[in-house]
This record gives sequence, structure tokens and C-alpha cells, in this order.
Amino acid sequence: QVKLVESGGGSVETGGSLQLSCVASGDTSDAPSMAWFRHTPGHQREGVAAVDSDGTTYYADSVKGRFTISKDNAKNTVYLQMNSLEPDDTAIYVCAAGPDGTWYYGLPSGFTDWGQGTQVTVSS
Repeated sequence: QVKLVESGGGSVETGGSLQLSCVASGDTSDAPSMAWFRHTPGHQREGVAAVDSDGTTYYADSVKGRFTISKDNAKNTVYLQMNSLEPDDTAIYVCAAGPDGTWYYGLPSGFTDWGQGTQVTVSS
């Protein structure tokens, strides 16, 4: 089992930036792909971005060009750099881990381990 701990959430104004971090501990050999999801009350969990162990990245259309996912394998840490933030980006952002190639149109199925989440609030 993999333990995931997120940090870096907060409140910013429209157009601002934030960087989220997620540290993985435990046996990550079966879950080398790491991803970020987000959800708001009453809405389904939405995939934001993912990165496989070979560096292949995936993004939701809504964040392409604004968000960048990266991974430091030596630190077992994944980052989400979020620029040009918009009020619609307000959500709880949750880190997930799973096998390589799990990302499929941002659906959460297949990701086996999940963090607790960190709140991101973007004000207009």
C-alpha cells in the first residue's frame, strides 16, 4: 500500500499560481504512475493530470497549457504547477497512484491509492 500526502493548497486570486506537492511512501513498485484529481461538492471526481514512471504525461483539456505535472522519482514526489488559475479551478485536489498507463480520459478507476486532498480556492 502507498501512503500519499499532499501539500501546497491555498487561496489565490484569478490569474494567480500555486504549486501542489504529493509525497508517496511505502511500496510504490505496483503504483508508479501518479496523478492529480479534483472534486467539488455534488460533482464527480475529475482527473486533472497524470505522469507515468517513464515521464509520459496526460492532461485534462480544461487545464492544458496552464497546469504542468512533474515527478521527482528520487523523492517519490509529484508536483502540479498551476498557472493562470480561474474560479472554476476551485476544488479539493487529491493525489492518486496506480499502475503505469492507468490514466484513461481522467477517470479515477484503476488508481489504487489516494491521498486526503488539499483545498485550492480561486477568487474572482
